[in-house]
Amino acid sequence: MRTIDLAKSSLRELNEDLHRQDSGANEASWEVLNPRGQHAIAVGVDAPIAIDVKGSVGYYCGGMNKQAAITVHGSAGPGVAENMMSGKVVIKGDASQYAGATGRGGMLVIEGNASSRCGISMKGINIVVNGNIGHMSAFMAQSGHLVVCGDAGDALGDSIYEAKLFVRGKVKSLGADCIEKEMRPEHHETLTKLLKDAGLSNVKSSEFKRYGSARKLYNFNIDNADAY
Repeated sequence: MRTIDLAKSSLRELNEDLHRQDSGANEASWEVLNPRGQHAIAVGVDAPIAIDVKGSVGYYCGGMNKQAAITVHGSAGPGVAENMMSGKVVIKGDASQYAGATGRGGMLVIEGNASSRCGISMKGINIVVNGNIGHMSAFMAQSGHLVVCGDAGDALGDSIYEAKLFVRGKVKSLGADCIEKEMRPEHHETLTKLLKDAGLSNVKSSEFKRYGSARKLYNFNIDNADAY
């Protein structure tokens, strides 16, 4: 395991080292000590490596992630896993605003709570939150899944396209064009897999409600949903 102590090394040096990794990298496991809330830790990683950050981080940790498995043993500031392409990001604590914003792939797991605008403009990412989420989450969410094991704040799914939202607890209010929808067998199957992948196999899909687009706010062809 490669260990980088940010009390002794600079953040720039860490990210440069991570950017040098590729699919054939022989340094598959990394440990980052003393992050002390610094911003942009492990951004733009494009290699199938595991990165354990031992502490809380600031803005944009894991942004633009591709292939890597990043675990933050603490909480995360705004924009964690922003524009993630693939791989997995796990936050052991809470996450601030717009977690997983514009994410195109991969999985973001937040074991605590997420603040406002979680999953805003998501484009294929899967987000699982073990706690609650704040207002305006999944605003203009285009595709992917947002799973919330707790409660959701105001205006959930406002102006949503074709993303699928699953909420176990209460929803304070739904945004424009977002409605409750039927939980069909294929949705239970998808949700069960997402919960398992997030380490929540003990949570049952039958406890959730599904929300999505009423398809009245926009003019678009459902056959082209993946293009939005």
